[in-house]
Amino acid sequence: MPNLATWIRAKDANWFRPIFAKHPEIEIWNARTRNVALNKMDGLLLSGGSDISPEFLRQEIADPNVINRDVDPARDRWEFEAVKEAVSRGLPILAICKGLQVFNVALGGTLKLDIPGHNLPEQKESEIQPLRHETAASHRFPKVNSAHHQAIEQLGNDLEVEAWAAHDGIIEQVRLRNHPFGLAVQYHPERSRAYESLFEDFFARLESSKG
Repeated sequence: MPNLATWIRAKDANWFRPIFAKHPEIEIWNARTRNVALNKMDGLLLSGGSDISPEFLRQEIADPNVINRDVDPARDRWEFEAVKEAVSRGLPILAICKGLQVFNVALGGTLKLDIPGHNLPEQKESEIQPLRHETAASHRFPKVNSAHHQAIEQLGNDLEVEAWAAHDGIIEQVRLRNHPFGLAVQYHPERSRAYESLFEDFFARLESSKG
């Protein structure tokens, strides 16, 4: 049975529950509620959450007020270590929203710490953010449900952009070069069946890596 390591907030669990229910053959290890042995995991899911704690960022913070106050250093510490382990072992990685930002920073990148116009309620609930894609993008969704106030500024090592917000070029999807499966998205595929193919691709890679 493949072991999937993750950290999912209580308020996000309902979004993921029906997705995981389709794959009872995969053991879900939520580090928020149970200890996870990183050396025994077969894949990593980085989910959405609060801003990254300032001590983990690789840049000067000119205005500390742009960082949300509900940061979770314990979670960040676990996720940065989990990324290091997963990358070094070539494990399948899927990163979502905050997860994309953690993935980027863990690989040496930086963030735009506050951006206007990307955190509207309707963006969170509906697929209304048009994207433009790299021709070789592994998953191509014309519009996505992307709501966030931070985004990638400088790309982390070996990351390549697959999609941008069409109206202002904010990075919305990246892949890790020369990695069996390393995909990070700024939008929320767990909130709509429109992105089912993305999860099926990830779970298939997870199961094959175990085999």
